[in-house]
Amino acid sequence: MIYTGATGDMQVNFNPFAPGSPSTGPIYEPLFFYNTARADPPQPRLGQKFSWNADGTQLSITLRQGVKWSDGQPFTARDVVFTLDLLAKNKALNTTGYRGKATAVDDTHVSVTFDEPSFVDGPQLLGRIYIVPEHVWKSVADPTTAQMRNPVATGPYLEDDVKPQAYTLKANPSHWGGEPTIKRVRVLSLSGNQAGAAAIRAGQIDWQTGPVPNVKNAEQAYPGYKVIITPVNQMVLDTCSNPDLGCKGPQTDPAVRQAIYYAVNRTQLNALAFENTSSEISPSLALLERDQAFISGRLQNKVAPMQPDEARAQQILEGAGYAKGADGIYAKDGKPLQLTLKTVSGWTDYITAVNALSQQLKKAGIKVTAQQLSFNEWSDARGRGDYQLIIDSLFQGPAADPFYVYSYFYGSDTTEKVGKQAGTNVSRFTDPQVDAAIAALKKIDPKDTAARQPQFDTIQTRIEQAMPYIPLLTQGTISVYNATKFTGWPTKEDLYAFPAAWQSPDNSEIYRRLKPTGK
Repeated sequence: MIYTGATGDMQVNFNPFAPGSPSTGPIYEPLFFYNTARADPPQPRLGQKFSWNADGTQLSITLRQGVKWSDGQPFTARDVVFTLDLLAKNKALNTTGYRGKATAVDDTHVSVTFDEPSFVDGPQLLGRIYIVPEHVWKSVADPTTAQMRNPVATGPYLEDDVKPQAYTLKANPSHWGGEPTIKRVRVLSLSGNQAGAAAIRAGQIDWQTGPVPNVKNAEQAYPGYKVIITPVNQMVLDTCSNPDLGCKGPQTDPAVRQAIYYAVNRTQLNALAFENTSSEISPSLALLERDQAFISGRLQNKVAPMQPDEARAQQILEGAGYAKGADGIYAKDGKPLQLTLKTVSGWTDYITAVNALSQQLKKAGIKVTAQQLSFNEWSDARGRGDYQLIIDSLFQGPAADPFYVYSYFYGSDTTEKVGKQAGTNVSRFTDPQVDAAIAALKKIDPKDTAARQPQFDTIQTRIEQAMPYIPLLTQGTISVYNATKFTGWPTKEDLYAFPAAWQSPDNSEIYRRLKPTGK
């Protein structure tokens, strides 16, 4: 029994290209598994091995032999080529920015060529693209909106049962790695974090990712359970930042975003909402420990201030033409500086954070109103740009490299106009200099750190000025798991996957390794 933090009725769609699809990893598989928690070598899934030519323009992939789709049809190189071509032809699906040309050499070998050196595309292509069967998907009219049930796939699990408050996956007896020992995985929707903690206390769920009360003493409070806290993702305020793509509201002004950045009391936020399980964050959005060597010396702040600077926030606003009214709230052109900040109903830590932020920003003359939504409403609003501010967490790429955060969240080729589902760049941020630097990094061998750093300097200084994602904290992702009923969980000593229940394909890697104890 799994709780990922979902609230409200589940709108389950086993289309791997749909936002929030639960099918990536357990049902559909990538070619290789890349561990986002530590720098492990990629592990074979549908692929067996790969290699680049000397200049990074050709990627040769050898596929696993003998794999079958769940309907019994053989998996071949044609399926890989079809999937890659599908992404190349559909911008809305192409969240990794894939720009190669794929060819099936034979049934078990694929060649992908690029017009320019593309070393950094490798982990995304190999570890973040989920392969679909050509014989099924060639007749799908619109893969971006298709509602998929009983999907044909290669993964260790298949669809079993779907209800508004839960869905169940069953072990795939024909999986190439053998049938998993965990025969069924049931994923629940609950009313929120408090309900999740209560379910753990009652022994009703086996794995939850999300806050629990008094986390430092959780193992004593929940006998038989273990807690692991992993600082991987950056907590931010997403802003719909780009008026040229349809964003509306004061947050489209970079001065407002800068003022919010300086007005946040991060120390208080960490204590009130996250029990001090989070840590400092860089405005570069490179991870402070892992990516220290990549953080530019040209930044105004290598680390976001933990204490608020309300005077600086007000100075920025007044320099941009805002004037404080009698109510203490700034206004410009007769319009008060008031914003709506959306979060998910039941996410108690984020709700506490949003309430704290509202009070903190009010001191700087910025009015923020909290709005709670169901997870589905929140996810839809985020993707379509129907928001001003959203509290969120940015995920990492498949390799230990800040390039992927920049490519996912700041590239103009991964966004859309407001009203359409964006890829990963939900802020709608566009900047030709950032695009050029991302393009340049794609051509440079990651081993050539001296050649890469000027491009990182450009990206980091530009995003520090524009701040479409306002940095809050590096989030300590809390997972609680049942160590009595199952063995094989990731630990700090063996962090073979990022242990978040909602993280794919890491969750499927964990499902495959778990073994019931019989207790």
